[in-house]
Amino acid sequence: MFSGAITALVTPFRNGAVDTDSLAGLVNWQIDKGIDGLLACGCTGEAATLTTKEHLLVIEKVMETSGGRVPVIAGTGKNDTASSIALSLEAEALGVDAVLLITPYYNKPTPRGQIEHYTRVADAVNCPVILYNVPGRTGTNMLPETIAALSLHPRIVAIKDAAGSAERVTAIRNLCDITILSGDDPIAMAQVALGARGVISVVSNIAPTEMSDLVSFTMAGELDRARELQARLYPVIKAMFLESNPGPVKKALSMMGMISDELRLPLVSMTEELVPKLSAALGKAGII
Repeated sequence: MFSGAITALVTPFRNGAVDTDSLAGLVNWQIDKGIDGLLACGCTGEAATLTTKEHLLVIEKVMETSGGRVPVIAGTGKNDTASSIALSLEAEALGVDAVLLITPYYNKPTPRGQIEHYTRVADAVNCPVILYNVPGRTGTNMLPETIAALSLHPRIVAIKDAAGSAERVTAIRNLCDITILSGDDPIAMAQVALGARGVISVVSNIAPTEMSDLVSFTMAGELDRARELQARLYPVIKAMFLESNPGPVKKALSMMGMISDELRLPLVSMTEELVPKLSAALGKAGII
């Protein structure tokens, strides 16, 4: 069910509020361009800055607009288990296809704590659960052995792995058969070639067709076509991380006329001195 290119959607803001009209337009454009799935309220969606009401509003709008045309995943992870359960249950009630749970940040739980946390949430919901390992944001890395233990739970079906390591795909696959989704655009092709089933992508916010094709070509063994596309996208991928995500991708979407270039503090708009680099990369790739 969860494969291909899945966009980690930005959350558009206008005058400090969630811009639901721009969000709906972005969802429709993504689907029209062939994206394979959507993630609402992930790190790229600035979930940590949303109130619970806003969080659920974004999920509901993405669900309503997508209308079942592609799977919708909701980010519902918090740094405590009780809040993660509560938000996951509310997202499940909105009909999401799965919940994505970030490894609890700040607390830095041990592997045993991670297993207990995820198990408690998966026991509480009836929808599929996707683990999310992103040590660069959480300060904690999930060991392949921890992932393997959690894969035994019937509702824990996949992991988004953003540890920046292609070899982890092999390490995890050697221990269990959980679905692996890349969380790192620069190495997504390599991870898919090693057995990941797709990518939850930042870059697909602005290049949904290209990222979907990159995964499809790689999974089909059309590696020459995949490498050619990877080479064309590489400057764009690098540009998306010139500053903290989602600053550059929101700037790019605003340049494309799709959203306002507005973030929630403490995040701010991309530094103006870096914008020419971003513009040049987008132009060279034919995105603008």
